Amino acid sequence: MALMAGCMLVLPLMDAIAKYMAVYEGMSPGQITFYRFFFQLACTLPILLALNGLSAIKARRPGLNLLRGALHGAASLMFFIAVKYMPLADVFAIYFVEPFILTAMSAAFLGDRVGWRRWLAIIIGFGGAMIVIQPSWEVFGLTSLLPIACAFLFALYMFLNRAIGDADSPMTMQTMAGFGGTLFMGVALLAGAGIGDADFAISLPTSWLGLVLLVLLGSISGYIHLLVVRAFRMAPLSVLAPFQYFEIIAATVLGYALFGDFPTFSKWIGIAIIVLSGLFILWREQKRARISAT
Repeated sequence: MALMAGCMLVLPLMDAIAKYMAVYEGMSPGQITFYRFFFQLACTLPILLALNGLSAIKARRPGLNLLRGALHGAASLMFFIAVKYMPLADVFAIYFVEPFILTAMSAAFLGDRVGWRRWLAIIIGFGGAMIVIQPSWEVFGLTSLLPIACAFLFALYMFLNRAIGDADSPMTMQTMAGFGGTLFMGVALLAGAGIGDADFAISLPTSWLGLVLLVLLGSISGYIHLLVVRAFRMAPLSVLAPFQYFEIIAATVLGYALFGDFPTFSKWIGIAIIVLSGLFILWREQKRARISAT
């Protein structure tokens, strides 16, 4: 539990770095996302090779692993574009509709039984997201919907995690995700720059601080996610999942400290609705699992 809580408090630092690089270093979100996966790969690949040799990168399901990385790359791109323009806490709050999307997709495609109480919690949770989005929509327009698109792509990414299962080790999966994300973002960056989109402008770091922050961004992505995997292997999902909402706390603190952003009262109401709805869905799933076990 302590490991999971610590990881959730550290992970928003990654998004704060992305916002800092976009706002103060003038780097496009597309380029930041590319560096995020490139340095993630650079951090995890040497360790993987040192521990297990060349055979470690021969994933049993390479296609699914690369697709997993591409989905993660697309989700991260949308998130980083959103944080360039929007407050960190707003983006995180809207993004946390992901459990609702995942629950709905599980019912639609996997036949998981979702009772009326959880469907109601999903609807209420989306209502909370709309409360957060509404003032952002007036200022940022369609950009305020990017966290929802990110949540949808990340839900697909979680589906692939279930499909891959235990076929490959967490280190192999993380390294392959680095390959997939880097390749996807390389193509996306060239395509976006080719049509002149400013959010895909190609550039190098303009300062040593920028370079250090980008390396730190990739390191957090590679290593903290491995620790999250480790935490989930040490304790049940039902115990650890509520700690994910610690990210909103860390994002709010970082957003206020670094960029002077702080959610308004109405946004706090929306955040509270999203969090409570998510916790209710988790509680219902846990209760249903206990009933099924008996």
